[in-house]
Amino acid sequence: MTDVKVNFYGGKMHPVDSKDIAFQIAGYFAFKEAFRNARPVLLEPIHELEIRAPEEFVGRIVGDISGRRGRILGMDVAGRWQVLRAQVPAAQLHHYGTVLRSLTGGRGVHTEKFSHYADLPAEAEKKIVEGYVAARAAGTARTHAHQQ
Repeated sequence: MTDVKVNFYGGKMHPVDSKDIAFQIAGYFAFKEAFRNARPVLLEPIHELEIRAPEEFVGRIVGDISGRRGRILGMDVAGRWQVLRAQVPAAQLHHYGTVLRSLTGGRGVHTEKFSHYADLPAEAEKKIVEGYVAARAAGTARTHAHQQ
């Protein structure tokens, strides 16, 4: 989760009637209710790419970037190279160097770096949530803490 701010107010501790666990449980349920009411969304990491390739391959590269849910930010010329800048979801960049070499006959190169997080498209989010719910029902769901 990102950008979460919690203000705690109210509640009194009484040495006879209050226990620490009661406050922890109350906080848990308050957070759970607030989380559901906030309409949370899944975020995905977005990487910024810089791709250098000869001009004759630009159309293929732009088409490939678009097919990966990417967005072209701009294009420049550097000598005999076209330099494309784009943002693409990190999940769509698996083995991108190999794909780029294939698209350009081995003449294209790229660099990538993390840029920001963005909302996952609704259809992709639905697929992930449904997969998690099914895995949880089967007893195979793993939380982030268990994956490490």
